[in-house]
Amino acid sequence: MPPPTRAFASEHVRCCTLIGHVDHGKSSYADSLLAANGIISSRAAGQVRYMDSREDEQERGITMKSSAVSLTFKLRKIQEGQVEGIDDYTLNLIDTPGHVDFSSEVSTAARLCDGALVIIDVVEGVCTQTVHVLRQAWMDGLRTVLVVNKMDRLITELRLTPNEAHHRLLQLIEQVNAVIGGFYAAACMEQDQRWHEAGADATTRDTREDADLYFDPSRGNVIFASAVDHWAFRLERFSHMYAHKLGIKEQTIRQFLWGHYYFDPKTKRVLTHDRDKRGRRRNPLCDNR
Repeated sequence: MPPPTRAFASEHVRCCTLIGHVDHGKSSYADSLLAANGIISSRAAGQVRYMDSREDEQERGITMKSSAVSLTFKLRKIQEGQVEGIDDYTLNLIDTPGHVDFSSEVSTAARLCDGALVIIDVVEGVCTQTVHVLRQAWMDGLRTVLVVNKMDRLITELRLTPNEAHHRLLQLIEQVNAVIGGFYAAACMEQDQRWHEAGADATTRDTREDADLYFDPSRGNVIFASAVDHWAFRLERFSHMYAHKLGIKEQTIRQFLWGHYYFDPKTKRVLTHDRDKRGRRRNPLCDNR
């Protein structure tokens, strides 16, 4: 069974931590958030490493101590596709080290927060410290969002085609979900053992589903980003754009933007891979035309 998630401190106040493997772009991603808040210039974002305030951190180029900053954002309040107002939010952000020698900084920050942004390099994938920080977030019951960083490397370094990049992203998210699935299976085995030792009735056991634990771009808990180029997006942006372009409801097209789906422009129907016999276009997110 999944651990209980923490209650938010306030409706419009969030405490979030940046966690991930070393050199996966946490400090650069924090710089982009600071630039969006007007604290540093957008040109300096990713180079100044604002959260690395110590001299030895700047010299070595790695984060060694956790640093915190408060940011303010305005978000649109949308109901049934209509904007009904703008809400002000305060985000207390903690940037943590990614090196294994400073794991205590990660555990301390996790206990202070109610959410976490898990930064992962799209090229390097799941590393040892990635598994460690995911376990820490699981144990502390944090609400996690996966940030697939350094998307520019798929083009500039690996030179992948859109289809190849799509399959690589699928495999990466599956690897992260496999780690989460391992945590869930271990928790279920521990629960079963306690029930057997207590001799309780198995019919009264809590058997909650684990579907909400996994990362899925269509559910909005995956962000694709390039911190060095100062951009990031979720599938909602594409669903809003293509809903007006194709004349389809935004909620309808959102569920087909991730996965093996094809769009028939003549009938305006979404087809699966098995039903596509004439090489129709892939989903708009992976289309290169």
